[in-house]
Amino acid sequence: MTAIPAAQSTAARRGRRAANRRSDEPEAAPTWERPALAAVLAVATVLYSWGIGHAALHPFYGAAIRSMAGSWRAFFFGGLDTAGSISIDKLPGAFWPDAVSVWLFGDHTWAAALPQVVEGVLTVWLLHRIVRAWAGPFAALTAALVLTLTPVTVALNRATIPDTTLTLLLVAAAGALQKAVRTERLLPLITCGVWVGLAFQAKMLQAWLVLPVFAAVYQLVAPGAALKRAVRVLLSGAVALAVSCSWMLIVWVTPAADRPYLDGTSDNNPFALVFGYNGLSRFSSDPTAFGAVAGTAASRTTGNTGWDMLINDTVGPQVSWLLPLAVLAAVLGVAWQAGRPRTDLTRAGFVMWGGWLAVHTVIFGISNGNHAYYTAVVAPAIAALAGGGLALFRSEYEALHEPGHEATGRRYMALPAAIALTTAWALVVDWPTRFVSWLLPVAVMLALTGVVGLWSRGPRTSPRKVDAALAAGIAAILVVPAGWAFSSLDPLYAGAATSPMAGPVGKSYYEHQRHAPRRRGLSRPSTRDTALLDYLTTHRHGEKYLLATQAAYTAEPLLRAKSEPVLVMGGFTGSTPFPTAQQLGKLVTAHEVRYALLTTQRPTTAATSWVRSHCSRIRPTAYGLRTDGSFTLYDCAAHK
Repeated sequence: MTAIPAAQSTAARRGRRAANRRSDEPEAAPTWERPALAAVLAVATVLYSWGIGHAALHPFYGAAIRSMAGSWRAFFFGGLDTAGSISIDKLPGAFWPDAVSVWLFGDHTWAAALPQVVEGVLTVWLLHRIVRAWAGPFAALTAALVLTLTPVTVALNRATIPDTTLTLLLVAAAGALQKAVRTERLLPLITCGVWVGLAFQAKMLQAWLVLPVFAAVYQLVAPGAALKRAVRVLLSGAVALAVSCSWMLIVWVTPAADRPYLDGTSDNNPFALVFGYNGLSRFSSDPTAFGAVAGTAASRTTGNTGWDMLINDTVGPQVSWLLPLAVLAAVLGVAWQAGRPRTDLTRAGFVMWGGWLAVHTVIFGISNGNHAYYTAVVAPAIAALAGGGLALFRSEYEALHEPGHEATGRRYMALPAAIALTTAWALVVDWPTRFVSWLLPVAVMLALTGVVGLWSRGPRTSPRKVDAALAAGIAAILVVPAGWAFSSLDPLYAGAATSPMAGPVGKSYYEHQRHAPRRRGLSRPSTRDTALLDYLTTHRHGEKYLLATQAAYTAEPLLRAKSEPVLVMGGFTGSTPFPTAQQLGKLVTAHEVRYALLTTQRPTTAATSWVRSHCSRIRPTAYGLRTDGSFTLYDCAAHK
C-alpha cells in the first residue's frame, strides 16, 4: 500500500541514513497514475477557472488589489487606495500575487482572480505529491480527487480571498514536515517553519494553528535523541516566528507619516491589527481587545460557530461530505499501528492530518462567527485522511486471503463499512435542501454495488471484480459532493463575493446581498458610479484625493472602477479613528481634498460630522442622476 517502510534499522547511524535515502526514492509509478493525475488536475483547472472573466471579486479586497497594482507604497503596506492613506484590515501577503497579476495583465477581473486559480490547482498537485510519499499512488490520487471536488474549494478558488493562499502554504509546510521526519534532515524542518511564516502573512494567526500539531509529530516520530528533536523543533518555531513577524516589524519601525494608517486599530500599531482586531476580539466579548477598534467584534458574533459548525446546514454541504471517513481513518490509522516503532511513518501521517483537522474543529467551535469559507483550510486534511484511510483499509482487505496472512479481528470489513457510512452521511447532509436529490439514488446504487461486491468477496474472487467494487464505492461517496461542487459554476450558486459557497446555501446568501454591488469586477462601474466619477474627474483641480468617503463600503466600487487616490475615512467598518476631524480640516484647507461622499449605512464619526457641518450638499441632478440612494456627495471647497 505505502511507500513508507514499517521500521528502520537502528543498529548503526550509517544504516539509518541509508534507509532514509532509500525512503526518498519515489515508488515506481503505475501505468494509470500519470494519466489519472493529469485528468484530476484538468478537472480542477476547469472547475476553478470557469468564468473567471466574470469572477465575483470581494469588493473590499478587489479594491485594494487594484490600488496595490498601481503603487509600490500601497503594494507593500496593503494600502486601500493608491495614495496609501489607510491600509486594509489584514496583512497584505495574500494579495501580492493578485496585485502583480493585475500589474502584468491589466485591470481585468480575470487577472485579479487568476492567482487564486493557480494556487488552487497547485494545492491539489502538492497534496497528491505529499500523500503519495506517505501512503502510495492510490491514496494520493484519491486525496487529490477529494480535494478537487470539495464544494467550498471550488467556490473559493475563483475569489480574491486569502484562504486559498493560506491553504496552499500550509499544505507545503505539511510536506516539508513529512520530509523532515522521513529523512532526519534539518533543512526540511526549517523550510516547514518558513512556509508557516509565509502562511501567517496570508491569514495571520490562523496559520499558527498547525504549529502544535507539527511540533508534536516531529517530537514523537522523528529519529534521533529527544533533546536533539526538541532543539530542532524550537529552531523551526523560531524561524516561523521570525518570518511571521517580519512585515509587522518593518511597519512598526517605519514612521507613521511614511506609511498608511493601519485599519482596525485605535493606535496605528501593526501588532494591534494582528493580535487585537484579527485575534483576541474573535475570542472574547471585548471589542477593544489589544487595541482593536471598538465595535468590530460585534459584527462577528453572528454566523457559524459552536461545536457543530462543520456539520451544520450551512457549512456541512461545503466541506464535511467525507468527514466520517476521515475521522474513521484517523482513529483506525493510529490504533492499528499499536506496537510499531515510535518512528512509524504511517501512523505519523494519520496523527498529522488528524491533528490538523481536530485543532481547526476546536478553534472554529470556540471563536466568534465564522464565514463558511474559513473551513476550506480543513479540506486538505479531510482529503488526505480519506485517501490514506481507503488505502489502509484496502490493504487490510486485500491481505485477507493471502497465504500465511491472519486478519486481525475483522479489519477487512472496514473498507465496505467506510463506504456505507460515508454514503449514508451524504444523504444526511443533502437531505435538508435536497439540492441534488436526483443524485441520491445514484449514490445509493453505487454504494450497494460496492459494499455488496466487497462484503461478499470469496477466496477466488478476481482482482478485477474487487477493483470494480472499490471504484463503485469511491464513486458513491463522491457523486453527491461533486454535484454541489459543479453547481458553483453557475454564479447563482457560488454565493456572494464576500462569502463564496456552493449550492443553494450560496444562492441564498447571494440573493440576500444582491442589493449591494457584489458582482462587479475591475473597471466595471455601475451607472451611478460612472456618473459620479465623471463629475469628480471634471471638477477636480489639482487635489491629491479624488474624494473622501465614509468607510470602505462607500469607496469600494470607485476604487475598483478607477485607480485614483481616495481618502477612506474610518476604514473597513467606518469606525477606525482616521482621519480625525482636525486632520480632515487641514487636508481640505491644504487643497488636498475637496469632495466627500457619505452614507447612512455606516456609523457617524468626528470626521463625517465635520463634513456635514462644514461642507455643502450636492444634489444628484448635478451629475446626471435623479437620486443617489443612501449616498450624499458634499463639496468642501467653500471651507476656509
